[in-house]
Amino acid sequence: MSDKLNGAEYKLAKIFSSDFEYHIPSYQRPYAWTTDETSELFDDLYSFYQSENEDEEYFLGSIVLIKERSKPYAEVIDGQQRLTTLTILLATLAYQLSGEERNTIYKYIVEPGNEFEGLDPKPRLTLRERDKEFFSKYVQNLDFHTLLSFDRANLKNESQANIQANSKHLLGCIDKSFAGDIAEIKSFVRFLLQRCFLVAVSTPNQQSAFRVFSVMNSRGLDLQPTDIIKADIIGKIPEKSQDDYNNRWEEMEIELGRAGFNDLFSFIRMIYAKEKAKKAIIDEFRHYVLSEIKDPQKLLEDVLEPYAAALATIKKANYQAAENAREVNVYLRWLNRIDNSDWIPTAIFFMAKNRDNPDYVRWFFKKLERLAAYLHVCAKNVNERIERYNEVISALEKNNSFDNPITEIDLTSKEVMEMKNTLNGNIYELTPRRRNYVILRLDAFMSDGAASYDPAILTIEHVLPQTVDVNSEWAELWPEEEKRAEWVHRISNLVPLNRRRNSQAQNYDFDKKKTAYFKGSKNVSSYALTTQVLNTPSWTEDFLIQRQEELLHVLSENWDLREAA
Repeated sequence: MSDKLNGAEYKLAKIFSSDFEYHIPSYQRPYAWTTDETSELFDDLYSFYQSENEDEEYFLGSIVLIKERSKPYAEVIDGQQRLTTLTILLATLAYQLSGEERNTIYKYIVEPGNEFEGLDPKPRLTLRERDKEFFSKYVQNLDFHTLLSFDRANLKNESQANIQANSKHLLGCIDKSFAGDIAEIKSFVRFLLQRCFLVAVSTPNQQSAFRVFSVMNSRGLDLQPTDIIKADIIGKIPEKSQDDYNNRWEEMEIELGRAGFNDLFSFIRMIYAKEKAKKAIIDEFRHYVLSEIKDPQKLLEDVLEPYAAALATIKKANYQAAENAREVNVYLRWLNRIDNSDWIPTAIFFMAKNRDNPDYVRWFFKKLERLAAYLHVCAKNVNERIERYNEVISALEKNNSFDNPITEIDLTSKEVMEMKNTLNGNIYELTPRRRNYVILRLDAFMSDGAASYDPAILTIEHVLPQTVDVNSEWAELWPEEEKRAEWVHRISNLVPLNRRRNSQAQNYDFDKKKTAYFKGSKNVSSYALTTQVLNTPSWTEDFLIQRQEELLHVLSENWDLREAA
């Protein structure tokens, strides 16, 4: 395979040139990046653009292609999310400009064609069949005005909804970052095209391309960064003690698993660095951690072992103490439902130092779950989350105890208000993981707290349907379309179910819907929220107003959103 495999690092100016003609094959999954990933990409690029030396380059990762060396046609095996989002970014930047300046950027989005070189006009990137026309018409044709005017609910699929949401988000980022400064926008474009790089790995057949993809994404038993760090640390311990410390190292690795053990080093790096990683974990761990703790035995005994034990407790939610253990583990299980790990460095830093103080542990993790819920539900991006958690870590580095607790973990007045406004808004329009967290957390607050939930079989459903037939009872109860739009996606109109039912039943009249749709196989619901609906005689606006107030009160009481610290 060595004579067929080709890999090289390219500037974006080359990546989006006539050397490459990207096609997303139909078997690939849809475009799935949300504003979370898009926000992280833009924030990282903009931060690097602002702060780094002009001679430094930004590495955007790798893509895997089926491509013959002499031909531009390339099937994308890995990297479509990044290529699609970068195309949207270039298009939104071109949208800010006009005339020749726009045309100059536009050639990186669409091949303008050149009859003397045998090049036809065509998009640089062609999405899957069902999305390519949409993407070409609105993004690659720079028709963002029309794209943003569409009702998200009327778009054909989640991929198109993500394209619209990320376009809107990037337009907002550009407006916020550059405030219409054309010179700065052009400078940022130069940075993207000349100082940002992707590694393109290509091979002419599908079999070898998938093999490359598998190798690049396999954790397997290949050499890990921790193996190299281990050699650094254990090698500096006196030879007579090396076997003992080597065994202790391996015990940690077995306890956490190979992947979890690698994650531990990233979490420790965050505790010491208090900023997002910019280089490889090996380099950053050496720079931030090993430079401060030069004694390898001290590093293993005072940092690695207690933090590894804390991480195992947190991930398994198996805190043990004479008091408060059950409550702490409930908070840990909810924290582990958060769809990011940014909270974990804060958690292990605290747990490693305060494990034997169960009152403080209970207090802290109740507060941490609320903070993590706020950052999760209010869609804070990775940089905002890291900054906020690092405030807590910095506070924990100072003297603190149950009698003298830190205050940085409390929500501010602004954060409380933002959380309450989000909870009182269109919860269903949050990303699935966010709305599921809110609905299930509310359901747990309303039950005895002992319920367990399986996200694999969960679906969130509307009681008042999203689509109302003009001849139905719903049309009589809710004659005003504006009122239906105001309430249909709010928390009072949503219920959790264990599985998706017949789609036609979603539009049944209320009494029939309760019987045929919401009840389980044993004629009951496993959710407190759904049981309430089963016991409700009529689903009117007045009832939803009252129910909304009651449910928000439950959340406010349990998350202590009544007042800020």
